[in-house]
Amino acid sequence: MPLTADLVERARRALPETEVEWLAPAEAVELGPLELDPETARRRVRDALDAAPVDVCALPFEGRRKQLLLADMDSTIIQVECVDELADALGIRERIAAITARAMNGEIPFAAALGERVALLEGLEQATLEHIAETRTPLSPGAGTLVATMKAHGAVTGLVSGGFTLFTSRVRARCGFDHDRANTLEIAGGELTGRVVPPIQDHGAKVDEFERLVAAHDLLDEDVIAVGDGANDVPMLQRAGIGVAYRAHQKVRAQVPIRLDVADLTGALYLQGYRRDEFVEG
Repeated sequence: MPLTADLVERARRALPETEVEWLAPAEAVELGPLELDPETARRRVRDALDAAPVDVCALPFEGRRKQLLLADMDSTIIQVECVDELADALGIRERIAAITARAMNGEIPFAAALGERVALLEGLEQATLEHIAETRTPLSPGAGTLVATMKAHGAVTGLVSGGFTLFTSRVRARCGFDHDRANTLEIAGGELTGRVVPPIQDHGAKVDEFERLVAAHDLLDEDVIAVGDGANDVPMLQRAGIGVAYRAHQKVRAQVPIRLDVADLTGALYLQGYRRDEFVEG
């Protein structure tokens, strides 16, 4: 659904003393400066728009352009959960997908869920694993543009995943990320053993990578924009200057106030005040 002048006018009337600036025709607009606290402003605009399928986010104008992008991979930068795709090759997709969904919603500990799912993959051939990594991990709409645009404007980009290095290394190369970090699957005799090489890369590892890259590039937490969808992303999202819950699970949405449910990943550029004519296609 395009962003219409009528919807924008309804939003403007909900906020006192604001001006309208279009970032992209029929796609993105910002209203400001805000005289209200962000949550009150967001709620007023959301109420004014009723159930219109548009994202409404509220954040300060100053300091919005970030110098470090940290992004989750599965169901964020790519459209699938890699472990579910591997399970499909063994005919146990529904069984593993159910565990994945519970873990991403924070209903079971991530490390336990990862171990349980990987154990079920024992015996999967490495050749099949690599074929899936090459052919069944489509990028999410806007992912390449998000990374390319931020890099063109001097930002560092990192892919941090509770998934697997065999996938993140390929997605990093395809999407242009500077760094990637994930779990390593144990392989012996050309097959998965059903184990992950320790240590497990969970939400703590994502925060560790956050801290490592911030320190390495002499940045502050507020200089970071982080994007993710699952429960193990929440600490990273809450710590970043802008934390974006992207088409996230319900429990994540309840903990992260900036959410993109309609826009593609270029929405993370609009949140930083980028105009469409500043985008670099990736």
